[in-house]
Amino acid sequence: MEYGPHVHNTYDMPHDAEIVRRGLKESKTVTEQPREIPVIREVDVVVVGGGPGGCAAAVTAARNGAKTVLLERYGHLGGMATGGLVNIIPNLADIYGNQGIGGFCQEFIDRVKARNGADYPPRESWGQPDAAEVEKYTKANMRHFYIRDNGKGEQIVLYSAVIDPEIGKDELAIMAEEAGAEVLLHTWVVAPILDGNRVIGVLVENKAGRQALLAKVVIDASGDGDLLRELPTETVDYLRPGSRIAQFGWVYWMCGVDLEKYDAFITNEPEAYNEVCDKIRSEGGNPGFFRGLLSNQKGVVWSHRLIGSLHQTEPEEMSYIDSMGRHAAVKRWELLKQYMPGFEESFIMLSAPQLGTCGGKRIVGEYYLVEEDMERDDPFEDTIAIFPDNDRGARSLVHPRSFVPYRSLVPKDVDGLLVGCRAFSADHEFSEFFNLIPHCMCFGQAAGAAAAIALKNGIEVRDVPYAELKALLLEGGAILPE
Repeated sequence: MEYGPHVHNTYDMPHDAEIVRRGLKESKTVTEQPREIPVIREVDVVVVGGGPGGCAAAVTAARNGAKTVLLERYGHLGGMATGGLVNIIPNLADIYGNQGIGGFCQEFIDRVKARNGADYPPRESWGQPDAAEVEKYTKANMRHFYIRDNGKGEQIVLYSAVIDPEIGKDELAIMAEEAGAEVLLHTWVVAPILDGNRVIGVLVENKAGRQALLAKVVIDASGDGDLLRELPTETVDYLRPGSRIAQFGWVYWMCGVDLEKYDAFITNEPEAYNEVCDKIRSEGGNPGFFRGLLSNQKGVVWSHRLIGSLHQTEPEEMSYIDSMGRHAAVKRWELLKQYMPGFEESFIMLSAPQLGTCGGKRIVGEYYLVEEDMERDDPFEDTIAIFPDNDRGARSLVHPRSFVPYRSLVPKDVDGLLVGCRAFSADHEFSEFFNLIPHCMCFGQAAGAAAAIALKNGIEVRDVPYAELKALLLEGGAILPE
């Protein structure tokens, strides 16, 4: 199962590209000498990764009394939602207009919206055949995120949002500060610290060298499951070529585009427009783009290129994709500037400093979500999130909601650890649809709340009472089964 034509998307698929890996022909190792590592913090909760899930986890844990440190390798918070320029937060309500994702995610959108940094359809249009809204998102080339067909064959509008990444970075930092969570940027987590099968902290590297942080609970919100390879817990990393999660995202923005001139060219000279598009394609470019939807970004267009990869944490492949993606982006812009009316004064505004990974290691947790779980209509007894299911065509009309249990955030055979990102316990098919930005915020919020409860009660995170967890999530605005 994978995204199909009903979501209006296609992918680049160089999964079989020959990428040079210059390793030694024979195995060879060196021995790292034992050394004393300075402990720089002893806290209740350490959150690894300041992306959507990590921010939700750290803010939630800190708001509920846990002394929390949030570690991030880049110089900003937000991960793919900000530094990755994947500023689209999709599938917040189902095809029928029922909101499923609230809580931290909705609070974040509301706060950014209050600063004129977010856009989404009006509430009364969700799940409705609103012709004006359908036209708006069709013109922006964003049907994939906003438009679906209902059971009557009508085109209806989804509740998805876009944000200004810079405002998003700032707002997440403000939320962490207000909650009392300490943020350490420019800090790369390199390994867990173990006491038997218990995670008691992490080792980090930064400009100050190697350091250690000790914690009572560690939350892996790295996205790629960075801690998992060092832990005695079962993991999976299977990716199927052609699927959404078997892709790198290489994103960049162009500005200075005269969209009125561009639109006039399409309207008044359609044959010439098609010839220009063919010319750009024949020279190795692509004339397509997303129109920026933010009112504070006039003349800005977005390119979200997806490039097939089955090895999204291998440095050789990441280096290849980054170099190839940048070359293609510049060439594409040069062709648009040369041939397409409206792009004469354009320039590449920025490219994402973070290469977008969509799939990495996933735990096999206390509950392992599989494809069949998308067909169930009854929630789990420990449901911590309801995900609108909009991307499976006719199946989404029958099963518009999917449920996630708390147990899918709890790894087997390891104590003191929760997962608050797309490394949650699920097979490829379930992850294909539910490891996006808003989903990770739900995972993070649940992990942060559970960590705070476990610390308060002096119990293991796997033993957190669901009734208490549910109450705390509801208090934080989450939408859960009655």
